[in-house]
Amino acid sequence: MKITISQVPNQKDQTVTIGAWLANKRSSGKIAFLQLRDGTGFMQGVVAKNDVSEETFELAKNMNQESSMYITGQIVEDTRSPFGYEMQVSAIELIHESSDYPITPKEHGTEFLMDHRHLWLRSKRQHAVMKIRNEIIRATYQFFNDNGYVKIDPPILTGSSAEGTTELFHTKYFDEEAYLSQSGQLYMEAAAMAFGKVFSFGPTFRAEKSKTRRHLIEFWMIEPEMAFVEHDESLEIQEQYVTSIVKSVLENCKLELQVLERDTTQLEKIQAPFPRISYDDAVELLKEKGFTDIEWGVDFGAPHETAIAESFDKPVFITNYPAEIKAFYMKPHPTQSDVVLCADLIAPEGYGEIIGGSQRIDDLALMQKRYEQHNLTGPAYEWYLELRKYGSVPHSGFGLGLERTVAWLAGVEHVRETIPFPRLLNRLYP
Repeated sequence: MKITISQVPNQKDQTVTIGAWLANKRSSGKIAFLQLRDGTGFMQGVVAKNDVSEETFELAKNMNQESSMYITGQIVEDTRSPFGYEMQVSAIELIHESSDYPITPKEHGTEFLMDHRHLWLRSKRQHAVMKIRNEIIRATYQFFNDNGYVKIDPPILTGSSAEGTTELFHTKYFDEEAYLSQSGQLYMEAAAMAFGKVFSFGPTFRAEKSKTRRHLIEFWMIEPEMAFVEHDESLEIQEQYVTSIVKSVLENCKLELQVLERDTTQLEKIQAPFPRISYDDAVELLKEKGFTDIEWGVDFGAPHETAIAESFDKPVFITNYPAEIKAFYMKPHPTQSDVVLCADLIAPEGYGEIIGGSQRIDDLALMQKRYEQHNLTGPAYEWYLELRKYGSVPHSGFGLGLERTVAWLAGVEHVRETIPFPRLLNRLYP
């Protein structure tokens, strides 16, 4: 019977066949230990000289890293292994003999590993990170589907910008100017007016010349938008959503978190509600923490976000930023005209902003004024203005950056490890 490694726990004491690659091996005299992987997981195959043919034992001892095979044997419990099972091998059918595999068990530099990203993905650590990423995606769909949201796909090529054109990739769309999307939000607002509660999940692009551990040129965003939902309600939804994906990762990625040696103590504390601090109070807190040169009206950088997060043991909302440093579509605060109804959710442990959201302007006259202030002229933005003209309602939305969230939950230092093929300032290969 042919199975996968993920199915092994259901096949105790059975003889099975698995299609696998050789991740690593060691041998000592009359026994060979094969570290096997098949895409669904990793396990050990034990080849005892006395239990197999001479040909099979020689093959096991001499096979090269990343050779592929069908391997047959009995599944037995192994309490010493985190996986809990191993195979007592009886036969091996070699499919392809690999040679000179470039990523060996020794240490390699980051640039070397990035140049070989197509192979580095096979490693146990990278496999664990990608499985956690997949679980966050799965849990995201479950959360929004269970709560009555409709998945809508906004375009990647757009004729307008969500937040200004300075960090957009420009391209020609036949005889028109077009951009790679930096956010699906404007289109999701239109979708919310048609379906009530919607979400998108797709790639976004920022032509930002940044080399920090939190930045990618191409990254994936989950962007819900909700009609008849005001700012405080949106914050509650964000709390529920983040809490649900943390719970799913803790429950369904135990082995992967163990592989990554992730201390889950802090993650286990993540329960709604999350603490909230206003931008005004955050500035004062930063001054108390030694950032004496911080001035009201500036955006926070990574050191500021980390310092604020250190005061809390859960993700923290920073609310009501100055209007001047936020996007044109954010609704002004009802009693503080110089700030807007928005919030950034800052992850603990120094992982920075993972969500940005706001209540959107729903008043036609005010949005027209914003258009004038931001020089948003021409037909590219007319459709967005019409959303306030025909049945406008209070509405809110937010965007969660997938890669930063993966980095936080997996305990990974740099977001380049949280996406299969990262696009960085100086990297378009492979």
